[in-house]
Amino acid sequence: MVNMLCIQQATIVTPDTILENGSVLIEDGRIQALGPTGELAMPMEAERLNAAGLLLVPGFIDLQCNGGFGLDFTHDPATIWRVAARLPRYGVTSFLPTIITSPLATMKQAQQVMGRRPAAFSGAEPLGLHLEGPFLNAAKKGAHNPIHLQMPPAVESLDWSPETAVSLVTLAPELPGAVALAAALTERGVIVSAGHSLASFEEAMAGIESGIGYATHLFNAMPALHHRQPGLLAAVLADERVTIGLIVDGVHVHPALVKVIWQAVADRLNIVTDAMAALGMPPGQYQIGDQIVQVTEESALLADGTLAGCIVSLDGMLRNLMAFTGCSLAEALPTLTTIPARLLELSERKGMIAPGFDADLVLLTADHQVRYSFVNGNLVYEA
Repeated sequence: MVNMLCIQQATIVTPDTILENGSVLIEDGRIQALGPTGELAMPMEAERLNAAGLLLVPGFIDLQCNGGFGLDFTHDPATIWRVAARLPRYGVTSFLPTIITSPLATMKQAQQVMGRRPAAFSGAEPLGLHLEGPFLNAAKKGAHNPIHLQMPPAVESLDWSPETAVSLVTLAPELPGAVALAAALTERGVIVSAGHSLASFEEAMAGIESGIGYATHLFNAMPALHHRQPGLLAAVLADERVTIGLIVDGVHVHPALVKVIWQAVADRLNIVTDAMAALGMPPGQYQIGDQIVQVTEESALLADGTLAGCIVSLDGMLRNLMAFTGCSLAEALPTLTTIPARLLELSERKGMIAPGFDADLVLLTADHQVRYSFVNGNLVYEA
């Protein structure tokens, strides 16, 4: 581990400021200071990286990643750490490994894997699991295998909490017992999300009042917006307590609608990849859970044509958001830095470039391609 590092002559971009020809001093994995190059005192013993011509931004946080590089977390939870080691090539410095609808034993296995950090691991930091299911509406199952769907149980039967590596749970709030489960999980410190749902507006609002604070991949696996029967979509868009997850690959949601959502809720919009095993791989056949997915250059589909996750990386989603909405890099960055950090209650140490924050950083080229990624001040990817 590098004890002290100075990144010099970068254009430092955060939602609050843009600092041309800036430098950042990192010590013991934390940002110690930043300022104009030449004005910031740099210890002689610090390693130096000349970042002239590059943009320094906070590391990206992905709240929904099912796998990548040919590996699927639900099929084999043991692959979480192998994928984590390779995600920094896309600017991802922390993420929630996502386990989709499967037997509860599979989710238990994933919890155990999270507790077995490999020696000398280097890569994106898994912050906790996102359990997407199995308490979903069968009528909006998407790519989830319906044979594994269940009704929500009493919370006492679930060993789910941040202490047992569960950070986020997606459920359908209209299911019997779902509101009570959402309230109990929220009390434990788990973020509860609404998704794969046919909830009415009233059912969705009951879920939000019980603690639901996130919406899983808006528009997908939920009814379309209706002006007299507004449903889940209108509930989560109208309620400022809810952070909105959105897949910005141009396939799951049309670019024009991405722009509409940006204009409406940019201050609580969170880009996610919903990446599946084909991320970083050529077209072919891959797995999601226990189902086969056919992947082309554009999309990942089950045999019946159902979308089955995404193949666009998080840095690609960032570029798409800017292209679809016309927003600047500084305006887009919160969607994958400060906003997910706030949802995870990590906003005092992640998502910003500021003294005291974790040195999770990405250096981008002028056209927003990833050149370097750092996790806790350690170089984990170099293009």
